[in-house]
Amino acid sequence: MRHRRVLVATTLAFAILSVPFFAGAQQATKVHRIGFLSATSPSAIAARVEAFRRGLRELGYVEGKNIVIEWRYAEGKLDRLTELSTELVRLKVDVIVTAGPPLTRVAKEATSTIPIVMAMDTDPVGNGFVVSLARPGRNITGLSTLLPEISGKRLELLKEIIPKLSRVAVLGTSTSPTYAPVMREIELAAKALKLQVQYLDVLDPKDIETAFRAANKGRAQALLTLGSPVLDSERAHVADRALENRLPTIYPQIEYTQAGGLMYYGTNTPELFRRATTYVDKILRGATPADLPVEQPTKFELVINLKTAKQIGLTIPQSVLYRADRVIK
Repeated sequence: MRHRRVLVATTLAFAILSVPFFAGAQQATKVHRIGFLSATSPSAIAARVEAFRRGLRELGYVEGKNIVIEWRYAEGKLDRLTELSTELVRLKVDVIVTAGPPLTRVAKEATSTIPIVMAMDTDPVGNGFVVSLARPGRNITGLSTLLPEISGKRLELLKEIIPKLSRVAVLGTSTSPTYAPVMREIELAAKALKLQVQYLDVLDPKDIETAFRAANKGRAQALLTLGSPVLDSERAHVADRALENRLPTIYPQIEYTQAGGLMYYGTNTPELFRRATTYVDKILRGATPADLPVEQPTKFELVINLKTAKQIGLTIPQSVLYRADRVIK
């Protein structure tokens, strides 16, 4: 009997001590579901997607093992964004990652409870996504690109590479939430640089040809392109048309230079997507988006495509080349 009581007690003790162990094992193997919302196609943001995946791997997440990523691409069809964001909410994902302001907006409209991480946003406060950068206050946080603030700098760079520049065309999409604040910065910079600005609105891919014809008619000497889902989905087409028209152009995303665009100045976009994974990790570990400060960029990159410069007969001043972080030859 004594041996039997010892055996029962030992078994009971083992069972009690094993509860935390097995509970911990179950928790460790929990599979989190991440929603990723993009307005373009997978090929259009391949570098960003790879950076996002790399960031997750660095933090110990493996697709199919402890995370599942629900990829949703609108393929440039903006009318699908609401449907795609609603679908992610219906799947009850643990967090939604958005690749730009229009996507954050539709995700915000779809849910006020599921955490949303902005991989990139031009003006989180101005767009109404967060109360403040330090204390977001809602279910949204992430990274800012400071786009309005650096738009004037892009205009200055065009003036540097073309000292006699007097007329600049601005290619953008007026329905984009960042259009108005960016325009204000460009107008201030244009006034200081004594430049005339021609605004070209692209609401649909078919408007691109019309815009370039208008730029030629307006005798534009250079082009400044703003980011929008419409233009970003057609970046190769935009870069080709700028090349054909021999228009020196500065672009809003680094991928444009890889597609043959002349120049880019801004944040390292793929790096933003890698950094977004740190927010995903914190949220999956229990952090609240309302308490996670929005990260602002501290470094900006200048990328110049010398091959394109030669094709359009433009000589980039050495003073600008020396400042370039990357030169494509």
